[in-house]
Amino acid sequence: MKAIQINATGQVQLVELPQPSYQSNEILVRIEYVGFCGSDLNTFLGRNPMVKLPVIPGHEIGAVIEAVGADVPTTFVPGMTVTLNPYTNCGYCAACRNGRTNACEHNETLGVQRNGAMCEYIAVPWQKVIPTAGISSRDSALIEPMSVGFHAINRAAVTDVDTVMVIGCGMIGIGAIVRAALRGATVIAVDIDDDKLSLAHEVGATYTINSLTKDLHARLQALTQGMGPTVVIEAVGSPLTYQTAITEVAFTGRVVYIGYAKSDVSFTTKYFVQKELDIRGSRNAMPEDFRAVIRYLNRNTCPIERLISKVIAPEEAHNALQQWAEEPGKVFRILVKF
Repeated sequence: MKAIQINATGQVQLVELPQPSYQSNEILVRIEYVGFCGSDLNTFLGRNPMVKLPVIPGHEIGAVIEAVGADVPTTFVPGMTVTLNPYTNCGYCAACRNGRTNACEHNETLGVQRNGAMCEYIAVPWQKVIPTAGISSRDSALIEPMSVGFHAINRAAVTDVDTVMVIGCGMIGIGAIVRAALRGATVIAVDIDDDKLSLAHEVGATYTINSLTKDLHARLQALTQGMGPTVVIEAVGSPLTYQTAITEVAFTGRVVYIGYAKSDVSFTTKYFVQKELDIRGSRNAMPEDFRAVIRYLNRNTCPIERLISKVIAPEEAHNALQQWAEEPGKVFRILVKF
């Protein structure tokens, strides 16, 4: 079978691998679409400290069940459209024992710590297969990244009385905006790209701010009657946006960090105490976040076509990543069609 492999920094090739076998508790799925995400781009650029090279990338998956093992529940049948939960969990670490398997200490995500799904077939335990009835295999590849944003809103315990600022309107930030809007919150989307801000408004942001051309602090003060947003979701991973979240959040507010900062961040720590902040991390997603995204997509209100920058063949993977690296602000999601 065909597979895309990142061998070293800047090196991507199409390789031939044997089709995987599957165990009695596993499902063999035929991959139809896989999304390239920011972690894959960082792997290509040599900036992903968690990856083990060489690696087959891919954890944003739209697939069809090919075959099922003997011990798989009968609700899973060949021909069913699915996505995959790409995370592992050990079952015995503190996170797993607390029921937060998404933050497992020993997690290995497809395409990062282990080979991913940018290939024609993959076999996985049936518990990691999520049916996506009513959603095409192409659109199913958007569920995982959007669920990460949904999870951040859960971490922030957002309700309809909140004003939520989302910094970064990539796919994960868009997921956070959608989920906050669905909960009735007032959403302020912040980015440096007007096209992304336009999309943020379309999916539910009440206000948008281009922080490159506007005075972010002054605009936030005007929109929140001088109080600041009650919740800030950081979905960029920059030292500047890490600091901005603490500076701009309201007193007694909640800050949730999704993005990984690539370097150490210095904080004015007096704000932690003076504002009595809740500062939380948000990692991956839980099964209920996947289900919530599926329910949202089945409403047919999501501007799906605007989320997909291009669909490419496996042979185009190297060029697509190279072009993305050269113009990172111009790409939203690239899907590989197998």
